[in-house]
Amino acid sequence: MGKLQLFEVRLAESRVVFSPGEALSGTVTVRSSAALHYRAIKVSCTGSCGVSNKSNDTSWNVEEQYFNSTFSLADKGTLQPGEHSFPFQFLLPESAPTSFEGPFGKVTHQLKAVIETRKLSKDYKTSKPFYILRPLDLNEIPDIDQFSCASATKKFSYKLVKSGQLLLSVTSDLRGYIVGQAIKIHTEVENKSGRDSGSIVASLIQKVAYRSKRSVYDLRTIAEVEGAPVKAWKHAVWDEQILVPALPQSILQGCNLIQIDYYLQVTVKSPDVSVTLPIYIGNIPVSQTRLGLRQPSISHAPVPVIPSAPPADEGQAGSTQAMDNVSIPTKCHSQQQANTPFSYAPNISFPDSQDLGSPSRPTLCLSTGATVPYYAEGAVIPVPTASTLILPPEYSTWAYPYDAPPSYEQSCNEAGVSNGN
Repeated sequence: MGKLQLFEVRLAESRVVFSPGEALSGTVTVRSSAALHYRAIKVSCTGSCGVSNKSNDTSWNVEEQYFNSTFSLADKGTLQPGEHSFPFQFLLPESAPTSFEGPFGKVTHQLKAVIETRKLSKDYKTSKPFYILRPLDLNEIPDIDQFSCASATKKFSYKLVKSGQLLLSVTSDLRGYIVGQAIKIHTEVENKSGRDSGSIVASLIQKVAYRSKRSVYDLRTIAEVEGAPVKAWKHAVWDEQILVPALPQSILQGCNLIQIDYYLQVTVKSPDVSVTLPIYIGNIPVSQTRLGLRQPSISHAPVPVIPSAPPADEGQAGSTQAMDNVSIPTKCHSQQQANTPFSYAPNISFPDSQDLGSPSRPTLCLSTGATVPYYAEGAVIPVPTASTLILPPEYSTWAYPYDAPPSYEQSCNEAGVSNGN
């Protein structure tokens, strides 16, 4: 760096996380060993998003900018040897989206400082990233405090001979959660067959849509719990929970290129049948007042099953046999030994984790989990993932393009139409 010994941007009180509409202040510090002639010293505050079809590519196909402000710290002069500090302050816009980093796109915010020197000399540049958290208040989402239900049915078959059917019903206690909150899942399985089913798996799935020239859907299994199989002619109940880890919030408000959605998926292996419940993950939890006023619990009430195919011949399947009620034991849980602190941002940690996820100190997480990309069109080779990935039915193969899983509102509308019939 020659005569320039130090050139950096420092934020007041060493802060790294800010809210939209908040004032961001700091100093640009310069230390030189000799006189430094300059034409101008400037600092700028920028926020933007870039998306690409290639993993970890910084050459974006599509970009959008949220703000770009420049402040002049000094005009044409000479810095004497020693250390100099130039204070600055920016007002972050109310519309600024939450920071996010993913394999196919990023929402980044940073400060850039430059010392413009003489025409034949090289300019000095430095930058410092910061993070914006635009909290998602779950109470602003309609019906967020209500139970979410879904059901499906699948026939058993052996050598093309139908041998009864399996009914799967799933209920979650809420439709929205915050980091550190437990997602309570109530599952009922009716095995109307003389054969045992496969094991049952409940998964928390994250879907990130990157809207580029060719949209990419990045699906991740965040957490998973597995239960035992259901014996023949048994009505089984499985009550489990998944603890929400540090995750980016649903809906990057203000960002048009990246969309984040979450789903609960419960799958029975053999016969292969699954249900998917869309959920929200936010920063401000559902208020206790709303929970106290909601309708009585229906988690243990029978859920109407909408057959996906004509029912099997009940007489042939021996459906007159009485069904025993049992409880499904849990075989393994991906979170049983997970005891690591939540992460706010890369290379940043907070030792006191008691306040994480609270309304006064909402959690900011930029990315998490192993990834497998799904493209909206065309066949691609999947990127290897470190964990078993269980996907919604819409993403069962790579052969043809698929639409994204249904949104929360679409699922509610479809459920309403089905119940009305």
